[in-house]
Amino acid sequence: MSKAKKALKGKTLVVTGSSSGIGLATAQEIQRLGGRVLGVDVHAPQGAAAESVDEFYKADLSDKAVIDALVYALPQGIDGLANIAGLPPTAPAERVLLVNLVGLKYLTLKLIPKLNDGASIVNLASLAGSGWADAISTIKASEDLDFAGVADFVRQHNVSSNGGRSYFFSKEALIVWTLQNRWTWRQRGIRMNAISPGPVDTPILGDFIQTLGDRAEKDMATMDRPGRPDDIAPVVAFLLSDQSVWLRGANLPVDGGMASHLMCEAYGL
Repeated sequence: MSKAKKALKGKTLVVTGSSSGIGLATAQEIQRLGGRVLGVDVHAPQGAAAESVDEFYKADLSDKAVIDALVYALPQGIDGLANIAGLPPTAPAERVLLVNLVGLKYLTLKLIPKLNDGASIVNLASLAGSGWADAISTIKASEDLDFAGVADFVRQHNVSSNGGRSYFFSKEALIVWTLQNRWTWRQRGIRMNAISPGPVDTPILGDFIQTLGDRAEKDMATMDRPGRPDDIAPVVAFLLSDQSVWLRGANLPVDGGMASHLMCEAYGL
């Protein structure tokens, strides 16, 4: 086995959203690289997907008590966490924030004591979060947001499902949270980074096109093709591996050049 194929050998890694899409592709890539996958999803993996996890934990990440039970059930000695699970913009706004932001952050912080020194945390953000700098006040207001306060937060800050705003905001806040935690666990060598895919051909791609309408059609026409889960999974695996130890608080665009295209348009380049 080559060095590349041993990149995750001996590592135990938690992957949320492991039953489909990017989560499934990530679990498969981890196994290919020699890692052990602890899969987490609200849906049990079916058919061949069941072979992509070494252990499976069914959990609804919108529920605090369920997350507590999940953390209790997971073993000590975890080498990395890939926060892939998420809801699309067509889901109710409260559910989007609960899963994509509040539950994700809560699970991550609860798991820190079970992570080994040198562990890696990878958050699946999105190109949809690239406008985070324009939402700083709302993001700051969400920093201490808990499960019970999500409904009020959605109303007070107009983070509704209209135009996919709840989804966009969840990814904006996740990118900022990643930046903020660049050195939080540095003494233990635990690092956090994010990946921002563009449109990816998964079961929820249609949800994005439905929500964003003409905007999505324009983006898709600009790209040579939508991404595939196996375009994203190797980058997640890289960030989980010891090859990325000097990356801290980074947000990597994995989008076929779409982020660069938008920057060039914005600045007349």
